[in-house]
Amino acid sequence: MADLSLLQDSQEDTDGCELSSVLDFVSQDEMLTPLGRLDKYISSENIFNRQMVARSLLDTLRAVSEDERDCVSVLEQIDRLADDSEPTVRAELMEQIPHIAIFCQENRPSIPFAFSKYLLPIVVRYLSDQNNLVRKTSQAALLVLLEQELMERGDVESLVCPVLVDLTAPDSSDDVKTEAMAIICKVAPMVGRDVTERLFLPRFCEMCCDSRMFHVRKVCAANFGDMCGVVGGEATEELLLPRFFQLCSDNVWGVRKACAECFMTVSSASSPDVRRTKLSSLFISLISDPSRWVRQAAFQSLGPFISTFASPSSNASQFFRDEERSGAQTHSTDAEAVCAQQEPAGREEQDEDRAAQTAESLTADDSQKCLPSSSEEIPEQELFNSFHFWRTPIPRIDPELELLEEDRRPSAPALDRKHLQELIENLEPHIDDPDVKAQVDVLTAALRATALDSGLEDAFLEPRAARSNPFSSQQPSELLSADTQRRVTRDDDDSDASDCCLHPEDERKSKQQDVVPQALLEQYLSMTDPSRAQTVDMEIARHCAFSLPGVALTLGRQNWHCLRDTYETLASDMQWKVRRTLAFSIHELALILGDQLTAAHLVPIFNSFLKDLDEVRIGVLKHLYDFLKLLHQDTRRKYLYQLQEFLVTDNSRNWRFRSELAEQLVLLLELYSAQDVHDYLRPLALCLCTDRVSSVRWTSYRLVSEIIRKLSSCSSLLVSFLGELVEKFCHSQKWSGRQAFAFVCQLSIEEECLSLDQFSEHLLPPLLQLASDPVPNVRVLLAKTLRQTLLEREYFLSSVNCQQVALEHTLVALQTDVDKDVKYFASVHPGSTRLNEDAMSTTSSTY
Repeated sequence: MADLSLLQDSQEDTDGCELSSVLDFVSQDEMLTPLGRLDKYISSENIFNRQMVARSLLDTLRAVSEDERDCVSVLEQIDRLADDSEPTVRAELMEQIPHIAIFCQENRPSIPFAFSKYLLPIVVRYLSDQNNLVRKTSQAALLVLLEQELMERGDVESLVCPVLVDLTAPDSSDDVKTEAMAIICKVAPMVGRDVTERLFLPRFCEMCCDSRMFHVRKVCAANFGDMCGVVGGEATEELLLPRFFQLCSDNVWGVRKACAECFMTVSSASSPDVRRTKLSSLFISLISDPSRWVRQAAFQSLGPFISTFASPSSNASQFFRDEERSGAQTHSTDAEAVCAQQEPAGREEQDEDRAAQTAESLTADDSQKCLPSSSEEIPEQELFNSFHFWRTPIPRIDPELELLEEDRRPSAPALDRKHLQELIENLEPHIDDPDVKAQVDVLTAALRATALDSGLEDAFLEPRAARSNPFSSQQPSELLSADTQRRVTRDDDDSDASDCCLHPEDERKSKQQDVVPQALLEQYLSMTDPSRAQTVDMEIARHCAFSLPGVALTLGRQNWHCLRDTYETLASDMQWKVRRTLAFSIHELALILGDQLTAAHLVPIFNSFLKDLDEVRIGVLKHLYDFLKLLHQDTRRKYLYQLQEFLVTDNSRNWRFRSELAEQLVLLLELYSAQDVHDYLRPLALCLCTDRVSSVRWTSYRLVSEIIRKLSSCSSLLVSFLGELVEKFCHSQKWSGRQAFAFVCQLSIEEECLSLDQFSEHLLPPLLQLASDPVPNVRVLLAKTLRQTLLEREYFLSSVNCQQVALEHTLVALQTDVDKDVKYFASVHPGSTRLNEDAMSTTSSTY
């Protein structure tokens, strides 16, 4: 036992020594100055210690910010830490650089030129670091510094831009080159047009033709629209569009898909002539691409692309540029996510092999003939040849038969019927493939077109309606025959069924217009074809529905007949998401079409949406006022009988539906007469005031106060309604109803919904009776109403008011109330007089 006790004593001594040594170490560390701790741990062999130094640099700078010499010492230590051999330390340092730069910017008098002398060289050096994590961190830091405008324009042009350009040199690694090109595309809008054209544009054009790795071309394609927006229309058409044509015919489907996704921005930066003569035919090639993912992206961009044909005075593009801010519907879908997930190199290599088979059927000279040149004008047919993109190899075609020279007569066809028939026969054995079937349909349409009209130019048929119209602004080469594109999918049973009563010639002419190339419009109308969902995208109908307001605004109400059948088809689509999209935008379409077309074509669809699922009805309800105000008064009045149907929902717990109804009823009051409001909207408001959910009730109280304002013009209706409020709320068995009456009275005075004489006569006497209410919450709100609202009006303080004595007696009674909250609000004017906060705070614990 003695030995055991001795051992315990020795262990306690040892533990005590270790604890004291640790405490000494901590106390010594705390005694060091911030610079002393920085010097101590920056040279530590422990990587974690050096990481902690990097993380604490900002705190150290703040601690010594008053001494310029100490600040310079910290910045010098940062430069020393930047040479650390451990990548994690360098990455940690780079994460702190933007925060340190902001601090230096805010304290420029103490540490002038700190960023340009100490921090910027580190950022530039790390852009070419060998470690991937350090490079990624430096790129993110660079973007933050540019967004915060912490870098001088001269430093960016002389230090940053040359490094980025050097990183895209041919001898750079593929990963570095791809990363550098991505960061160049992001930096270009920040540095402006001048720097981009001088430093970035030549290398960007060069990278678009990089044949080593498709990743670089894919990055260029994905950011092509942004680059066009920076450099402007002239540089876009002279330098960028030829590269864009090459990217659209790239062997890798991922590159072509990226081109389809940015087509709208590229079109916006181009001139109307280029957009109509070149880009429209190029877009048709993407729609008929062998890859399903490319076709999917092209159809999703079709509506936005059509919107770029709108006149400058219209805002058609707003339906797509404001898309990320829209809460009701977003253009990004799960299908895009699936597409993004299936873009690894394995899948791309498979499609690359398929593309290689197609490329073998073309010579190098033929490929070059399909690309535009900035030095010479090339016919539209030579800019793009859809045959080059077929998955299944086809027989060689004599270029003289396939391509047309500029000096050919306009009536000479691009391909005669014999060659078209041969092409169709060669593809017929593979008709089971949906992609091949789509190509056969295009060829079949072209074959039919040759029989309709011999006036062909660059493989585009001139519509007869356009030729006979002297006011048409379209050129023969800009339009496809309506019959050609209408029959692009032979399985369009719905359109055939709906138009079977029309003569084919009349049917063709009914879809003619001169705003956008007819080929684009026909492709857009085909998005409702059921076969498109199988061969392109299951969500293609929803994309069509989302784009329809922008397309309608582009075409104008005079061309609504072109979209009417498509809109009706979408409105009856089996997918509720498609109908929901239309329901959220029907008010926008009504504004475009005007009252006559709206009453004739949109009102029936609007009525069907009212009886649809809650997911669809909410779209109608959110914009109920916006739609009804566009209707004629007689048509608008018919909906008074249907408003009560909104009280019934598929799910009784969907209280937000009823809350939205209350908000819309507030807006609808101005559309109807006082008698209609009393007969139809008043019962709805009183029903909503007794809702189980507090948020619905409080919104409904405001609705009641607005109804009082509306009925104030008719004394008989007002007296009747005020009496009903007293009976149902002031004399209610539930304390929440009595509290609601006090709140409505407060709102009526605050918002001046009725005259003070009318209030004093009909509402003030029952309001003062609430002073004896057994529930403190009711008395609290009454005290607030009297003190903050009524006594603020001189009318209630003068002897003219017959209720002055009763008002004073009630206030005295509340000041001596047993409840301290009631006594406080009746005696002292609270600091805040905002109505919503005071009223809601009274019920926060009970609702």
